[in-house]
Amino acid sequence: MDLNGLTTVIAELKEHVLTITLNRPDRLNSFTDAMRAEFKALWRFAANEDDVHAIVLQANGDRAFCTGVDVKEGTFLADNPFSREDPGVDLSPKQNGCWKPLICAVHGMVAGGALYWLNEADIIIASDDAEFFDPHVSYGMVAALEPIGLAHRIPIGEVLRMVLLGLDERMSAQRALEIGFVTEVLPRGQLRDRAQDLAARIAAKPPAAVQGSVRAIWESRDTGRSHALATAMSYTIIGNPIGQEQVVRSEVPTRKYEVR
Repeated sequence: MDLNGLTTVIAELKEHVLTITLNRPDRLNSFTDAMRAEFKALWRFAANEDDVHAIVLQANGDRAFCTGVDVKEGTFLADNPFSREDPGVDLSPKQNGCWKPLICAVHGMVAGGALYWLNEADIIIASDDAEFFDPHVSYGMVAALEPIGLAHRIPIGEVLRMVLLGLDERMSAQRALEIGFVTEVLPRGQLRDRAQDLAARIAAKPPAAVQGSVRAIWESRDTGRSHALATAMSYTIIGNPIGQEQVVRSEVPTRKYEVR
């Protein structure tokens, strides 16, 4: 894949970390059909490229990480209602078979369709100015796709509050930290460096062990506890021999995990 030929995002692969930057700041990084197609291709590239060990998703511009679909340009939906598909599938790594760990570094407004990425992220960190909200019902639209994904990540009461209050309320970065939606809150100037630090530490670990762990944990959420535990051993049988052969890294200094 030609990472230089992208139009709505910037993508760079360096030292096993694929950094994807949303690059429509004039439209608050809202997504279009072009962005959907580019992300679908990026997830395929990341899944198949062994040099990709970890992924960072961030955004350009001061005001927003992403405000969902571009309401001016819209997005394709088939005329036949039985042929319509969720437009967010193209944005979602796990639904595209990409099990490389995804770190989302969010700032500013994080709204509506932006949740497609966050719902399938493995780690989310935020700047202290991040604000999360879902405007669908304020515009007379049913909020279903993004909130259902979110309900598998945070308490349902928090999801319903976000959905029902719509444009009238925004969840702060601090509240997102309190409920476990994000794992760190940092000043804006430190956000990207911290995301790269986390990604580098993950990328230095045996990639088969990392990828197998991500897939095992996410797929366990689609089954009951007993079934998940019964199938967990298969992931270790497949992944451990490969992963143990990949332990060829030098140790990096341990960093104490702190809630900020």
